[in-house]
Amino acid sequence: MASKNQPDSPATGAIALADGTVFLGTGSGAPGVAVGELCFNTSITGYQEILTDPSYAGQVVLFTFPHVGNVGANPDDHEESSEPAARAATGAVFREPITPPSNWRAKDHFDAWLSKKNITAVSGVDTRALTRIIRERGMPKCAVAHSPEGKIDIEALIEAARAWEGLEHADLALNVVGDAAYENSERLWDLVTGYANNDQTEYHVVVLDYGVKKNILRNLAHVGARATILRGDAPYDEIMKLNPDGIVLSNGPGDPAATIKRCGDTIRQLIDSGKPLLGICLGHQLLALALGAKTMKMPQGHHGANHPVKDFETGKVEIVSMNHGFTVDPETLPEGVEESHKSLFDGTNSGLRVMGKPIISVQHHPEASPGPQDSFYLFERFASFMKDQRS
Repeated sequence: MASKNQPDSPATGAIALADGTVFLGTGSGAPGVAVGELCFNTSITGYQEILTDPSYAGQVVLFTFPHVGNVGANPDDHEESSEPAARAATGAVFREPITPPSNWRAKDHFDAWLSKKNITAVSGVDTRALTRIIRERGMPKCAVAHSPEGKIDIEALIEAARAWEGLEHADLALNVVGDAAYENSERLWDLVTGYANNDQTEYHVVVLDYGVKKNILRNLAHVGARATILRGDAPYDEIMKLNPDGIVLSNGPGDPAATIKRCGDTIRQLIDSGKPLLGICLGHQLLALALGAKTMKMPQGHHGANHPVKDFETGKVEIVSMNHGFTVDPETLPEGVEESHKSLFDGTNSGLRVMGKPIISVQHHPEASPGPQDSFYLFERFASFMKDQRS
């Protein structure tokens, strides 16, 4: 039975779930229909960074924080690193109408920015009710519509949600990377200099791109590493010709069990090479699969910037940014591979290390953006591996 949230004025936007649930509201962003998996994000800031994170490819982001738009948007804070990843999240859902920008760095009204990024959105809907649906039933398939003329075909919208194939078995990382290799030495943002290059890099890192976020590259530069970014399915010989001091397996979208079929042989060779390895998000899951572990789909996933994670090496609890719908099954970790981090929300795995090798990975996003900077130390830990190998 459909549930409809009727606004006072004729609806120009709507979101329909595959089970027939429909919420009507006000359309924003790009006109048309966007389909994807509906997930909720609990962050209270950073909506621009969230919607441009390539890990959200194939997803519609529901913001639990009711107000968006107050800081506008600007060309510096988007997180995608390649043209194919320019549209990460396909849609967005808000409680309140988008507010005008009030920030000295804003260049665009957020609604206009959504249109430029081809993201379809709807506001004025009961986001608490939608969040409860996700909590109780898992992340549903959905379709979001924006019709400025108010012509919304509800039945067609429900059917579009039902017809969407879903994220399981989908190698979405293939769709968010470019073909050409490029380099980065741009550091983290500074109030005075903005984004400045690090001209005195000490290390050379190869980043295997499955949808890498810009702030991962900037954090690497911040610890003295110049990065060469290659496609995630780059052959082993191409990587080793560059003689890197270390390799990073980046974040990205989709089902790791699908992506490993394309990239697994290279990752297994890198594990055997003795080179320092750092895996992040999807890269963490791919590393686990290459080591012989298994991954599984999560009902709600983890999406937000307030997740507590314990680092077993130091015993400290850090608050981190997370964005993932799949997780590594710790019961399947092979001998010699240990959990290094664990989520204190639900006990799921949030990191691993390979005993006797300079290999670490984390499920969360140590680069944050948005989120707290508690995990920046992981880039320093990775740099220490490269320094030790040199000496």
